Amino acid sequence: MTTKKKLSLTSRIVIGMLAGIAVGIFFQFILAGAEERQLSLLGLSIPLRAFFVDGIFHIGGEIFIASLRMLVVPLVFVSLVCGTCSLSDTSKLGRLGGKSIGLYLITTALAISLAMALALLTGPGVGVELQAESTFDVSAAPSLAQVFINIFPTNPIQSMASGNMLQIIVFALLFGIAMALTGKAGERLAGIFNDLNEVILRLVTILMNLAPYGVFFLLAKLFTFIRYETILNLFMYFMVVLTVLLVHGLLVYPVILKALTGLNPIIFLKKMREAALFGFSTSSSSATLPITMETVTKKLGVKNTISSFTVPLGATINMDGTAIMQGVATVFIAQLFGVDLSFSDFLMVILTATLASIGTAGVPGAGLIMLAMVLQQVGLPVEGIALIIGVDRLLDMTRTAVNITGDAMVSVVVGKSEGEFDEKVFNDPRAGLKEESIDFHHLRDS
Repeated sequence: MTTKKKLSLTSRIVIGMLAGIAVGIFFQFILAGAEERQLSLLGLSIPLRAFFVDGIFHIGGEIFIASLRMLVVPLVFVSLVCGTCSLSDTSKLGRLGGKSIGLYLITTALAISLAMALALLTGPGVGVELQAESTFDVSAAPSLAQVFINIFPTNPIQSMASGNMLQIIVFALLFGIAMALTGKAGERLAGIFNDLNEVILRLVTILMNLAPYGVFFLLAKLFTFIRYETILNLFMYFMVVLTVLLVHGLLVYPVILKALTGLNPIIFLKKMREAALFGFSTSSSSATLPITMETVTKKLGVKNTISSFTVPLGATINMDGTAIMQGVATVFIAQLFGVDLSFSDFLMVILTATLASIGTAGVPGAGLIMLAMVLQQVGLPVEGIALIIGVDRLLDMTRTAVNITGDAMVSVVVGKSEGEFDEKVFNDPRAGLKEESIDFHHLRDS
C-alpha cells in the first residue's frame, strides 16, 4: 500500500492565491481595450468577461465570502454565551474586558504612532503632484457618543439579522451572565449551547477545506481589474503603509507577546499563517473570525472561555491595520496639499483614530469612512481620499491579516494571565493539524 501525502491547507491556499493572481493578470491582458472579447468553443461564442470574470469568478468568490459570513453571527453569539456562562466568578468578566480592551487600544495607538513617524521620515507625498481621478462620496461617520450608544441593542434579533457585532456581543454577554446566575435551568441551557458550539466549529472545519477555491476566485477577479498605473503613481505611499503593517505584525506583536508571556513568538507566527492568509484573501476580520477562533483555541492553546470573548471583541474593535493606513494617509494627504500639521494635530489624529477603531466595522473598505472623520478632525481635504482608493484594496488585504494577528496575540496574553492557556498545545507543532483535512467520503458514508 502507498500512502498519498496530502498538501497542507496552507499550501493549498497559497496555490489558490498564486493561481488566482496569474489567471487575473492573464484576463486583464487579453481583455485590455476589448472587454467584450469573445471565445469560440464548439461553435459557441462565449463572452470572456461576462462568462468568466463577472460570472464564474464573481459567483465563486461571493459564495465563499457568504459561506464565511453565514457563520459569523451564530459563532459569535453561541461561543460568547458558552464562554460567559462558564464563568462562575462574574467579576472575571470585568477583568477580561479591561485587559482585552486596554491591550487593543494600546496596540492601536502604537500602530498609528509608528505609521505617522515613518510617513514623516520618508515623506511619501513631498514634491508629488497628483490629480484625483475620482471623487470619494463620504458617508457620515458616527460621533463618538453615538458609537457608545449604538453598542446597546434595542432589538437583539434585528442586531443579529443586520450583523451589528457590538450589539450582538453585548446581548450575548448579558444572556450568558443571566444563564450563569439562573442555576439548574441555566445549566441545562448551557449544555445545549455547548453542543451547538461543537457543531458550528465542525462546520467551520468543513468550510476551511473550500478556502483554496474561494481564494482563487476572489483574486482572479481582483487582478483582472486592478489598475497598475495607480499603484505605480502611489508606490511610495503603498510601500510606507506596507512596511509599517509588516513591522507591526512581525515585530511589535511578537515583542509584546514575548514581554508579557515569555512565549516563543516564532511559534506564534508560524501557527498564525493560515488565519493570516484567510484574512488577506477576504479583507474582512469578521469573515475570517471563524478561522481565527479555530486557530486561537486549537493551535495556540487558549481556552474557549477566553477566546470566545477576546476574538469576537477583537474582530470588532481591534483595527490596528486600519489605524496604520489612517496615520500614513493623513500625513500623505497633508503633504500632497501642502498643509503643515502641528504637534497637537498629530496627537488629535492618534486619539481620533484610536477611538474610531472601536466603531470601524470589520468589513472591506470600512476604514475609508473612518479616515474621512480623521481628516475632518485636522482640517484636511476629504477629497484626498480619492487619491488612495486605487491601492486601498491591496492594502486592505494586508491590514486585515495584521488585525487578526493582533486578535490572536491579545487572546494569548489574556489567556496566559488568567491561567486559561495550555502551553503544551502552543508548543506542539502538530496541534490542530488533525482538523485540517476532512475525508468527505467518510462523512458521506457516516
